[in-house]
Amino acid sequence: MWRSPSGLTVPPRRLPSGDDDSANSGLLACATSRGWAARAVFPPEEIAQVKAIACELPRTHGVPLSRFSGAELHRLMLERGVTAASASTILRWLAEDAIKPWQQRSWIFPADPRFAEKAAPVLDLYEGRWEGRLLHPGDFVICADEKPSVQARVRIHPSAPPAPGHGLLVEHTYKRMGALTYLAALDIGRRGRRQPRVFGRCEPKGGIDPFDRLVWQVMIKEPYASARRVFWIVDNGSSHRGQASIDRLQGRWPNLTLVHLPIHASWLNQIEIYFSIVQRKLLTPNDFGDLARVARTINEFERHWNATAEAFDWRFTRQDLAALLSRLETRDRQLQLAA
Repeated sequence: MWRSPSGLTVPPRRLPSGDDDSANSGLLACATSRGWAARAVFPPEEIAQVKAIACELPRTHGVPLSRFSGAELHRLMLERGVTAASASTILRWLAEDAIKPWQQRSWIFPADPRFAEKAAPVLDLYEGRWEGRLLHPGDFVICADEKPSVQARVRIHPSAPPAPGHGLLVEHTYKRMGALTYLAALDIGRRGRRQPRVFGRCEPKGGIDPFDRLVWQVMIKEPYASARRVFWIVDNGSSHRGQASIDRLQGRWPNLTLVHLPIHASWLNQIEIYFSIVQRKLLTPNDFGDLARVARTINEFERHWNATAEAFDWRFTRQDLAALLSRLETRDRQLQLAA
């Protein structure tokens, strides 16, 4: 047994000849003590076979899984005698590939046949244009939506404070104390010109009346009450869907222009970025004793965010959208031909 100066013990390895590699192990320990060690070399055919199996569904190999984990794939490789590489080595092989067929990600295909036609005006508004012309300084762009089912969850046991070696410990078990809907309207501002601002309200539930109250809350205030035009960007939720919502809101507010996104396009609504900030910074972890405290905390967060907010650095343009839809159309044709 060779012992390194630092106390690292390296057991001798038995070689096929019957000898051991005590001398070599000493060299390996020296190399390890210097911060590196040579990796084992595996035949390219072995690596390719591992990747081929990783690209297939587990059930084709008799494994009752929807997809392989690193541990499950490693176990299968050992059982089939494909390779003796460790799980970490196999994961490294897979991570080095540019295309990773063994990974998956959920997404929504643009289902509206007029997707580009409906989405392009919204992207133009983000760039400060409407119908081919620059927006007037007296024009405003507002993104609005609702965040339903914001729960008040009181933890069964109090959270434990941070300590050496771990952060805040939040009890997993909780008691539901009800839920509310958070409606918000974001004046997106203009980078370098006008600071963005959010207006919100908490309601027992969503719907036409709560959304109309949000619009009233914004439109009675200056500068929106006397603005030249106020563009409201919304999705196709039931509280602001279709021509009926346009007639209702524009009939009530003459300077309001309601702009609908295509279906399955909430990712083009900047209010969703703000909602994600609320979720990360305010509602996680969720530990509120009642709904009144949830509503009060959300209102306090609005004031805090408005004090320092900067316009989102939105860079996705109608040209980017056209390129994306073209790629998707090409991919769809290829999949149809392959089928």
